Amino acid sequence: MMDASALPALMKGRTLCCAESCTGGMIGETVTSVPGSSSFFVGSAVTYSNEAKMRLLEVPFGILMQYGAVSEQTAACMAKGARKLFSADIAVAVTGIAGPGGATDTKPVGLVYIAVYDGKDVTVKENRFKGSREEVRRQTVDTALEMVAKVIEKDVWLSR
Repeated sequence: MMDASALPALMKGRTLCCAESCTGGMIGETVTSVPGSSSFFVGSAVTYSNEAKMRLLEVPFGILMQYGAVSEQTAACMAKGARKLFSADIAVAVTGIAGPGGATDTKPVGLVYIAVYDGKDVTVKENRFKGSREEVRRQTVDTALEMVAKVIEKDVWLSR
């Protein structure tokens, strides 16, 4: 599990933003609970509805209609849109079904897509979390921050 208190040292001058759907602001809350987060965290957009995803993050209507709000494609578009919206170096985006309702035959409770975009590559991970609504949301936050750390570590390693 990623300890959010490690973020200020890890970011090393980079800025971070996020776009959140199923977590409803928990990533932003977790990051801003860390002293020093104002040095790297520029903002978060809670885009719970499709309309908010389209208006704020410029997720194309066609992507939402073809793949749905809970999809790899939407998560990637959300991350790209958030990075553009906030002019940040790195963006993380989450979209999923925290439950207990909202599931379909093909998209069960606990299905969450997390995307990280650094301006070059977008990394998307499909997750199948178990537990209560709160547990799914907490696992999403932890995994999202772990993914951000891995992208930063990869960038640091590649720049050596």
